[in-house]
Amino acid sequence: MSNEPITLTAGDAEATVLPGNGGRVGGLRVGGVELLRQGDRYGCFPMAPWCGRVREGRFRDGATVHQMPLNSPPHAIHGFVRDTAWRTARVTPTEAVLTCELTDPWPYPGLVTQQVALSEDALTLTMSVETYQSSFPAQLGWHPWFNRTLGDGAGVTIGFDAAWQEERGADHLPTGNRTEPEPGPWDDCFGMPDGVDVTLTWPERLELKVTSPERWVVVYDEQEAAVCVEPQTGPPNGLNTLPRLVTPLEPLEATTTWRWRRL
Repeated sequence: MSNEPITLTAGDAEATVLPGNGGRVGGLRVGGVELLRQGDRYGCFPMAPWCGRVREGRFRDGATVHQMPLNSPPHAIHGFVRDTAWRTARVTPTEAVLTCELTDPWPYPGLVTQQVALSEDALTLTMSVETYQSSFPAQLGWHPWFNRTLGDGAGVTIGFDAAWQEERGADHLPTGNRTEPEPGPWDDCFGMPDGVDVTLTWPERLELKVTSPERWVVVYDEQEAAVCVEPQTGPPNGLNTLPRLVTPLEPLEATTTWRWRRL
């Protein structure tokens, strides 16, 4: 199938999926109001085969050290599937399934599959990476850019209760220490052992809950136009510090749901 834009609709909710632009959700409108920041780099993009920064773009697999391109010098950031075109595997009025081959510069063959499913009050994203050959470490996650304001309303508030905050070093990477969560502004990774649960509230407009079975979430609110809530399968630099192994018998899978209600 082609990689042309896809529009999903359910009730008064509408999502635009962009296979040709990194498999991202380019827009999510509820009652005609756009929730995601617009632009080629924004919306909500999938992060694979790693999330956040990898220190100096290098990760070790056994005795072998692999070098990734430094797309955020001096580090590599957010994987590279966001920078390539995905293939459309299946489309219904409320669901799209996309696939993306892992190729150079990633040193291992693999396939990433993403499902985008829309209902009247929720968007659910599911992703997996699988291999039929060599096992390899990987991470999965999503990087949504939610508009800070909806129209002329008040700015969004971010509410969550994390068990810990990954201490961030001067190089923007976790130091390995865990601290008590601190007040924002944030560009930080938090641990939620019972699963990610973050609430975005646009006063008198909308409440949106970002949930996931995963234990890590990066919260970023240092930009004027948008805020980010990024569920992921491990912390930044996790290819080195907490690798999740993809094997021919066991793919790596992740899911997140955004559920909203009007206020």
